Amino acid sequence: MGLVTYDAKDPATSFPPIEPLRPPDGAPNVLVVLIDDCGFGASSAFGGPVNTPTAERLAAQGLKYNRFHTTALCSPTRAALLSGRNHHSVGMGGVTEIATSAPGYNSLRPNTCAPLAETLKLNGYSTAQFGKCHEVPVWQTSPMGPFDNWPSGGGGFEHFYGSSAARPTSTPPPSTRTPCRWNPTGPLRRATTSPRT
Repeated sequence: MGLVTYDAKDPATSFPPIEPLRPPDGAPNVLVVLIDDCGFGASSAFGGPVNTPTAERLAAQGLKYNRFHTTALCSPTRAALLSGRNHHSVGMGGVTEIATSAPGYNSLRPNTCAPLAETLKLNGYSTAQFGKCHEVPVWQTSPMGPFDNWPSGGGGFEHFYGSSAARPTSTPPPSTRTPCRWNPTGPLRRATTSPRT
């Protein structure tokens, strides 16, 4: 390791430069799209009535992803997709509003189950989530936090734009709310566009 000095002002002190963490050259961009209440039968790529020409082109070239288990509920499906695990193993057996202390239903992802975004971020990727979240435990949705389970907290996303879907009682009703750009480490700012939630 070489000489270890105890004073940063010591002329013999020498440390390697801090290198920014970046994905390797040629690393692909990663985009995950989740559409609520939509199964395989809806897309035209799988014979459904919803026209999805890009998905059809990908399917014609042999690229069809069909091994994802949907849970018929938004919170568990999001938790499963974002972690790559069964929704019960990440505490999301139901939507966040019905969380209990029962195993698999507490709406708390254990820190032994890293989400995909966290894995990407730790490998130098920039990460962001846009739209509805609905993975935050109800008692953590206020501006007071804690933010451990917010997408930009323990979810692995550096940026989050959208709504948590679980609204604390102190927030105005949905009809009077305007979309917010949420960053738990900074001020609450109004979004410049209205994202669909």
